Amino acid sequence: MSTEPRINDRIRVPEVRLVGPNGEQVGIVSIQDALRLAQEQDLDLVEVAATARPPVVKVMDYGKYKYESALKAREARKNQAHTVIKEMKLRPKIDPHDYETKKGHVVRFLKAGDKVKITIMFRGREQSRPELGRRLLSKLAEDVAELGFVEFAPKQDGRNMIMVLGPHKKKTEAMAEARAAKEQRKAGGAVGETEAVAAEADTETEIETAEAIESVEQTEAVVGAASGADQAGEEQS
Repeated sequence: MSTEPRINDRIRVPEVRLVGPNGEQVGIVSIQDALRLAQEQDLDLVEVAATARPPVVKVMDYGKYKYESALKAREARKNQAHTVIKEMKLRPKIDPHDYETKKGHVVRFLKAGDKVKITIMFRGREQSRPELGRRLLSKLAEDVAELGFVEFAPKQDGRNMIMVLGPHKKKTEAMAEARAAKEQRKAGGAVGETEAVAAEADTETEIETAEAIESVEQTEAVVGAASGADQAGEEQS
């Protein structure tokens, strides 16, 4: 079923409540008069409230209206925050270096506003020591406490132990901060490029000035030498 509004000749009612192109209320008129007013202004007659009695129509540029509506819908989709659950798997006897690497990923996920499911995988005899998993999960929760909180407490699930961390920061806030940081980096790059151009221009000016001074000094030296030679010739004569 089409969700687009009826326009022009597709509006099949005897009377409509007409709104002008600038939002002015014209009032209830016949559909023929409304169509004629729209055609005189080289615009479209668009039904904006079909369920009203009589239906409300507006004189507008329908092509421009559709384009602007599509832009608004695209912007709304861009700003939608979809909660994502990331997963990080660890072993109960994980190496300290590997732990720091895994923790770095968890920090990155939480900063982005995503939830993180932490899974401790037990093997063999490790299953008889669940306290190792709880201790590791508690340590991880403490290490990232500034960014996230324990949303789902550690729970044994077969051979695994699971905990879910939730971010303090909302997804929309994280997205807004990421966009702001990106714009700032772009602005910083433009400023740096401008400063580099200015510095290069200053350097060229200094070189040209130095060359000019050197040229003047050389000219003065030549003139001085010529004058000395003339004086020597006069003395000999």
